[in-house]
Amino acid sequence: MKETISQKKERVLKIIDIFDIIYKGADCTLDYENPLQLLIATQLAAQCTDARVNLVTPALFKKYPDAESFAEADITELEEIIRSCGFYKNKAKNIIGTGKKLMADFGGEVPSTLDELLTLPGVGRKTANLVLGDVFGTPGIVVDTHATRISNLLGLTKSKDPYKIELDLMKVVPKEKWSSFCHQLVTHGREYCIARRPKCLECPISEYCNKKDEA
Repeated sequence: MKETISQKKERVLKIIDIFDIIYKGADCTLDYENPLQLLIATQLAAQCTDARVNLVTPALFKKYPDAESFAEADITELEEIIRSCGFYKNKAKNIIGTGKKLMADFGGEVPSTLDELLTLPGVGRKTANLVLGDVFGTPGIVVDTHATRISNLLGLTKSKDPYKIELDLMKVVPKEKWSSFCHQLVTHGREYCIARRPKCLECPISEYCNKKDEA
């Protein structure tokens, strides 16, 4: 029998109860001290590990401490600093563009709404929702590779499209838990639901996972 939205909500609440115990305080693993730093670090983290980004950002933020300095950055110098994060040419272009847009339209400050954040070069819904949730306290669903994979395994979505997954999770996850739940999915993906070697027998939420029905 097909699971109803109401039944999914009940199952998600049970999962969250467990997550709130074992992943209490799960947070963004990117290092940052202000909204701009998180915005830039998240752009660098595309197709790159947070650990690698955290090695790069101390020197980056020392050289470019604000939106104005990013706007005026020499692209060759910026590319060299972020080279190890991959796709550095496109990322450098977007970061400089972000700096210019922030200076031109937002007084050098990171905007606090989804629509405004999405006007920044290289900023998609994943980045925008992360910034909104972690900096401004506005709940947002952050759909990264962990959220995509695990939400499918849990049967909370059947889509691989990030926006559709975001909408599906919004229907079953309590709004006040959107940001924390996504951080918890990342932690769960690293601790138990590892892509190539999942620890299903040890998984603390295995009874609520559709994957077990495939065994």
